[in-house]
Amino acid sequence: MKTPHCLVFDSGMGGLTVVSELEKQGFSGRVSYAADTGFFPYGNKSDAELTRRIPAIARGLIDATAPDIFVIACNTASTLALQIVRAVIDIPVVGTVPAIKPAALKTQTGTIGVLATPGTLRRAYTDALIHEFAREKRVLTYGSVELVEMAERFAAGEPVSDAELKSVLDQLILQLGGDAIDIIVLACTHFPLLRERLSALVPAGVQLVDSGEAIARRVLSLLPENAMKSEAGNVERGELYTTGASPSMERLVAASGRFGFTDFKTINPTDWL
Repeated sequence: MKTPHCLVFDSGMGGLTVVSELEKQGFSGRVSYAADTGFFPYGNKSDAELTRRIPAIARGLIDATAPDIFVIACNTASTLALQIVRAVIDIPVVGTVPAIKPAALKTQTGTIGVLATPGTLRRAYTDALIHEFAREKRVLTYGSVELVEMAERFAAGEPVSDAELKSVLDQLILQLGGDAIDIIVLACTHFPLLRERLSALVPAGVQLVDSGEAIARRVLSLLPENAMKSEAGNVERGELYTTGASPSMERLVAASGRFGFTDFKTINPTDWL
């Protein structure tokens, strides 16, 4: 039976946290990674730009790499373009959405914080998640592109101060009613790169939740049984693709070794757009 091949896609290095979750959940197969470094970050791009770009790049990547499953490891991309991508490709597509549902189930105070990018927070999809799963809760939000860049800097070994991180957290926690937050949703795959740092800075008793484990379990549910092993550590690293030179690309290359990727390829998506 053919070894399963999963292609994980993000604007930058945030999706590497999903690769780690796949390994933790026992995925056995090959994982390749693609980052749209030439257009990073997605969180401050317009809906029109992303709606045009993401499905075209997804189609081009899949034609070039022939994976069995495609993971959009980006909340901003998924909340805007997931259904469009599914319409233009013929393999399973797993998206990433804010972990509103588990946060609503776990909160004891009834107040949830959501850290995301501005793009994710302005999506109707995110509003619909809140309405469906947390309409009886108080949901406070803050959108930050700066925290995405801090996560990349930190992962690449560059200094990120507690003061920088706290300046973002304060925008969420110091809102009216923020003192009741007991769950913070990390609604960007980049943010778990900073989990330990953020955990040390939030008030005592506040939990952080993200979608990584749920994404990994969904991938496993859509693949043949030979994609699952009882022990972690069976992930073969495939190629790492980038779409252009940028500070994000430099940071991704610097951090990728810690995630097991060593085979780099730069692609030019111009012909796909």
